[in-house]
Amino acid sequence: MLPSLRQLAKDLRISVLTTTRAYNELEQEGFITSRQGKGFFVMSSSSNLIREQLIKEVEKNLNCAIQAAERASMSNDEIISLLRLLLEVQND
Repeated sequence: MLPSLRQLAKDLRISVLTTTRAYNELEQEGFITSRQGKGFFVMSSSSNLIREQLIKEVEKNLNCAIQAAERASMSNDEIISLLRLLLEVQND
């Protein structure tokens, strides 16, 4: 369970509005959830929302890699071979 909005604001010496905004953004992104009368809770790492966020990050990074590969005039086969090699090294 996360600290209450007021307690967090007091601890950090910031406005309750700032903590409310931060908690709302975290909830919209799927990192925390609120339960009426109970407070805010961190979502489990297996949460589908968190997984979706991570997949979006992977897609963004792969798109950047594809753009860099295009600038290097790499073929699709070369890109895929490099990715396979990196995955092999990562798994060792």
